[in-house]
Amino acid sequence: MKDIKHYINGQYVGSVSGKLFDNVNPANGKLISKVHEAGRDEVDAAVKAAKAALRGPWGRMTLEERTSILHRVADGINARFDEFLEAECLDTGKPKSMASHIDIPRGAANFKVFADMIKNVPTESFEMPTPDGTGALNYAVRRPKGVIGVISPWNLPLLLMTWKVGPALACGNTVVVKPSEETPTTTALLGEVMKEAGVPDGVYNVVHGFGGDSAGAFLTEHPQVDGFTFTGETGTGEVIMKAAAKGIRDISLELGGKNAGLVFADCDMDKAIEGTMRSAFANCGQVCLGTERVYVERSIFDEFVGRLKEAAEGLKIGPPDDAEANLGPLVSLKHREKVLSYYQKAVDDGATVVTGGGVPEMPEDLAGGAWVEPTIWTGLPEDSAVITDEIFGPCVHLCPFDTEEEAIELANSLPYGLASAIWSENITRAHRVAGQVEAGIIWVNSWFLRDLRTPFGGSKQSGIGREGGVHSLEFYTEMKNICVKL
Repeated sequence: MKDIKHYINGQYVGSVSGKLFDNVNPANGKLISKVHEAGRDEVDAAVKAAKAALRGPWGRMTLEERTSILHRVADGINARFDEFLEAECLDTGKPKSMASHIDIPRGAANFKVFADMIKNVPTESFEMPTPDGTGALNYAVRRPKGVIGVISPWNLPLLLMTWKVGPALACGNTVVVKPSEETPTTTALLGEVMKEAGVPDGVYNVVHGFGGDSAGAFLTEHPQVDGFTFTGETGTGEVIMKAAAKGIRDISLELGGKNAGLVFADCDMDKAIEGTMRSAFANCGQVCLGTERVYVERSIFDEFVGRLKEAAEGLKIGPPDDAEANLGPLVSLKHREKVLSYYQKAVDDGATVVTGGGVPEMPEDLAGGAWVEPTIWTGLPEDSAVITDEIFGPCVHLCPFDTEEEAIELANSLPYGLASAIWSENITRAHRVAGQVEAGIIWVNSWFLRDLRTPFGGSKQSGIGREGGVHSLEFYTEMKNICVKL
């Protein structure tokens, strides 16, 4: 077991304070590694290295040189695919079958996609008359925003971290990344790939630690960081907004949600069951886009409940190396305490537990893991905390509705608006409902179909700004207009 250190200015360095924290495998509760916790000194060094790198070779590179390096970063991740896969699954406990098809391939693709995209971003130019008759030419150029503070989550650690770092670097910025304390390993490992790919020192920096009075707070308070991008809980987003307000720094926030699924009687039942099962239980329910509340038209409600119960009970719970497992543990025992508190709250509020609701029996070598059962409820009132709060576990509440208008009202009843899934074979109705549901991402007869060119983000308290495609590039650049008198 080796310590996980910060990656600052091209070197792995420990903390001056010597403070360490445990990185624990959620599948068995055993120690994976010790992680250095950053203080103000390490964060300051990382930010200063990032600032200096803007004025170094990175800042002077041509677009072709920079994007070529990012392609090498992607190739480097793929060349060490198994190493990244092992690290990600140790940190998260998720099945390798999932991480090998989603997390690691997308982690690499995020560099190539945005490296290619930045080459083809349209710009603007305008000719204008002048009093002397010679005219003038206005043209707009994009320039890097500067040092970007990246605070990434634990549910899809490599994927969501590179979803931010890829476009930030493609645009010519430098970054200081603070990964979740629960999942530090792949972010640290990426430093080796950056070095091998020829990324100049100081362009990619990593500091480990927690939020308040630790690396997260020290990073958001640092006056030389030019912008912040964060994925996580709404409450933490509010704290980052307050910190960014000092100095008027830009922010991009992808925050919490309590996403609704709407299932109409004219749906393809097989597709709706399969899609709802994935949206409720994929990654053990730890997906920001998942649906924890699903409203089903009353005429098919009983059938839907029965079939989803059967599907949930067919899931195989197991550790990452179990090739048949499709449901791993939660990310930590602390998070399991939160999820189980909602399982109990559901019972206290009068829910019918259709299936699950507890902790599964596991073999002795896995008994220390953060395991919970996939759970389905019915019968809760709409003001129950189980309906209103983001739980972030493998659970879903099913409720009947009678009219299209009622379904829309229920979907829009909370102060969140990240995503929704609508199931109906009537494309006219699906289109009409999609336009009225207050969410940034709407799927019709599907879930988690993702094109990286499309806008990604939430409305209301689910976020500020959009990521994906040109929208990422807009956040990571500043537009500059140049007017030339002819």
